[in-house]
Amino acid sequence: MTSAMTITVHVPGPLRACCAGASELGLSATSLRGVLEELERRHPELHRSVCDETGTVRRHINLFVNSNHMRDRNGLDTPLAPGDVVTILPAVSGG
Repeated sequence: MTSAMTITVHVPGPLRACCAGASELGLSATSLRGVLEELERRHPELHRSVCDETGTVRRHINLFVNSNHMRDRNGLDTPLAPGDVVTILPAVSGG
């Protein structure tokens, strides 16, 4: 049995240029932190759009695991199961 699991990451339109236009990425990770580490390795430009230089998720970026906001779970330590979907959602402002 392997510890690597396939997680789907939904990439919003404004950030797709950071990952060759992909709307979805398949990554192997066991936690939300692991997803960000994989993004840093495979898609550094996307990672920089999501996280600041300290690795903290930017204030205007929301991360959801399935339909749950990471802040309502265990933050970056939220465990992931095979088939989970992580959605990157930039905050929308304006009026």
